[in-house]
Amino acid sequence: MPLDSFGRDIHYLRISLTDKCNMRCVYCMAEDMVFQPSAELMSTAEILRLVNLFAQLGIDKIRLTGGEPTVHPDLIPIVRGIRAAGISRVSLTTNGARLTQLAKPLKEAGLERVNVSVDTLDPDKFQRITRWGKLDEVMSGINAAEAHGLTPIKINAVVARGYNDEEVAGLAALTLTHPWQVRYIEMMPFGDVAKFAQDAVVSQAEIRQRIEHALGPLELIDDGRLDGEARLFRLKGALAPIGFISTITNPFCASCGRARLTADGKLRLCLLRDDEGDLLTPLRRGASDVELEASIRNLIWRKPWGHGLPEGVIPLQRVMSQIGG
Repeated sequence: MPLDSFGRDIHYLRISLTDKCNMRCVYCMAEDMVFQPSAELMSTAEILRLVNLFAQLGIDKIRLTGGEPTVHPDLIPIVRGIRAAGISRVSLTTNGARLTQLAKPLKEAGLERVNVSVDTLDPDKFQRITRWGKLDEVMSGINAAEAHGLTPIKINAVVARGYNDEEVAGLAALTLTHPWQVRYIEMMPFGDVAKFAQDAVVSQAEIRQRIEHALGPLELIDDGRLDGEARLFRLKGALAPIGFISTITNPFCASCGRARLTADGKLRLCLLRDDEGDLLTPLRRGASDVELEASIRNLIWRKPWGHGLPEGVIPLQRVMSQIGG
C-alpha cells in the first residue's frame, strides 16, 4: 500500500463520479450551481483505468460519491469494473432518492453497502434543507437497499444550527427500531458556502447532550476507537450504534488513510485542504501506467498531516459536491 510521509497506509479511495446532483442541499451547494462541462470530467473508461492503477498500488477499499453518484449513467458498469479490478470493498454514499430503482442492480453488480444522507425526519424540513428532495422517496430507497442486502446501512446527518439541530434525537431513535447506524457529521466550511457552514456548526458535545436528554445515556463502544471516521456510542436496547464524525471539534487526522479522486480527475489529499494533483491531464496526453503510478505515489507522499481550520485555513476552491464526501 502507498505510504504518506507520516507513515500512514493510504488504502481507501473515494471517487467522485460526477459533480451533478438531483438535490441542492443548503450546506453543499447554491441552488443555481453551475456544473462542469462533461468533457472536463473523467469518462467511465478513464475512471476504470485509474481504479486499476490504484488497485495495483494497494488500494483495497473504494467508496463512490458525487455530487450524487446515482445520477451517473454508467454507475452499474463502474461498480462491476471496480470489482473486476479485484477490489471487493465497494460502497456508495447517496442521497437515496434513486435507490428504489437501483438497489437490486447495484447489489447484483457487486456493491457492498450504502451510506444515505438523511438530515431530518420532518418532510417539510427535509425539503427546506435539500431544496428539491422528498423524504418519502429517500426512506423508500433505504428500505429497498435493506431488502436487497446493501447492508449495514449508515444514515448520515449533517447537523446545521437553525435547520435540523433540534432533530438529532429523532434520528437517533431510528437505532432503536432499525439496524441502521446513524452518524452525525459536523458542518465543514467549503468555498462560497464556508461562512454559512462556520456559523451553523453544532458540536459533537451539544449533539450528544440533546440525544441523551431525550433518549437516555449513550454508552461508548470499543473504548472510543474509531470506526472509519466515526466514534461510536449506543443507546440502551438499540439495534445499531450512533456515530459522531467530528472533523471540527475532535479531528481524526492521525488515523486518516484516505485520498479522494474528484470527478475531473484530481487526486485530493485532504478533504479540507485545496492541495490536489492532476491525473486526468497526463492520462489524456498518453502517460503510461508506470508514469501515472509514480505520480500517484508522489502525491500520496505529500498528503498533509491534517486540516488547517484551527489556523484559519479554509478550502475555497471547491464546494463539497465537487470533491465527494
